[in-house]
Amino acid sequence: MEFRDLKAQYEKYKSEIDSAIQEVINNANFIGGKEVNTLEQRLAEYVGVKHCITCANGTEAMTLLMMSWDIKEGDAVFVPDFTFFSTGEIVSFRGATPIFVDVDKDTFNIDTVKLEKAINKVINEGKLTPKVIIPVDLFGLPADHIEIEKIAKKYNLKVLEDAAQGFGGSINDKKACSFGDAATTSFFPAKPLGCYGDGGAIFTNDDALAELLNSLKVHGKGDNKYDNIRIGVNSRLDSIQAAVLNVKLTAFIEHELEDVNRIYRLYTKKLKGIVETPVIPEGYVSSFAQYTIKLKNKEERDSLQAKLKDEGIPSMVYYVKPMHRQGAFAEYDYDVNDFEVTNELCDTVLSLPMHPYLSEAEVEDICGVISNTQS
Repeated sequence: MEFRDLKAQYEKYKSEIDSAIQEVINNANFIGGKEVNTLEQRLAEYVGVKHCITCANGTEAMTLLMMSWDIKEGDAVFVPDFTFFSTGEIVSFRGATPIFVDVDKDTFNIDTVKLEKAINKVINEGKLTPKVIIPVDLFGLPADHIEIEKIAKKYNLKVLEDAAQGFGGSINDKKACSFGDAATTSFFPAKPLGCYGDGGAIFTNDDALAELLNSLKVHGKGDNKYDNIRIGVNSRLDSIQAAVLNVKLTAFIEHELEDVNRIYRLYTKKLKGIVETPVIPEGYVSSFAQYTIKLKNKEERDSLQAKLKDEGIPSMVYYVKPMHRQGAFAEYDYDVNDFEVTNELCDTVLSLPMHPYLSEAEVEDICGVISNTQS
């Protein structure tokens, strides 16, 4: 059994993917080809924004925005404590200070009440200047962007939606990657929409920002790549990855998002009352990058993971260590009591196999092991 079965997806779309890759090879237009332009147009249309700017990966997508907004030393950027390292890394990379905020125990996304408290604490201390909020759409579920945007407006902060895991999710028909001042996603192979390598994208309705990003991602180019008007980076999505993504985007729209939500409903029906299952607020749709359950304590979680492994069923712990305990952030003085929910989640969460090609029989087997172990 696969945790996220990319092989099954490839077998279903083998002829389309192989043909798309071969066309790039035949044309020998490997960087910035028509496949990239087509993909950017389709992604922007799907999300419902004016501009999609593809780049090398999701981390660099966020870094490019930090560059565009001139985030630097002395600035404070607010990041959920329960997330992947890169969301905080891109803040420190620019010399700014990540301010980690505890998360909601049900959605796993940034706690908006604690977020506002953290902003006020920074303002009252007067050492840093609050600049950006980076809410993460964790495990495919959009953060509480409606409340976050209210807070951002109140304190004159920018919002960068980190939708690395969230592509395809939505709140009341407004899609992930369309919230905030700009949004980013990742095309890492295991993501809801993944390529066969690294890739990422930025989404925005801001014309000037889009123009700046298109310059920064190609060495700060002006009218052409040999006219360099600013210091930039080399961060481009190649044509082969774009070709793969064009095929997979069609599949994602036509059935994959619907299929993972069908699997979610099946899991939740069978596991109800046995373990804590994902909470999807009313009006929200998750793209289920992960299906994550909660156990009572670390011992129970680890025991279940071991039992699943014995039965040939893969599972993962996202995340073993919270952001405030990462060695790279050891210079910052964080109070462990500020992260009560995150600390508990790191000891109790377990992600089960989740992808559009998971069969009902496989779900039955997984839930059977869990039911027998927890009874």
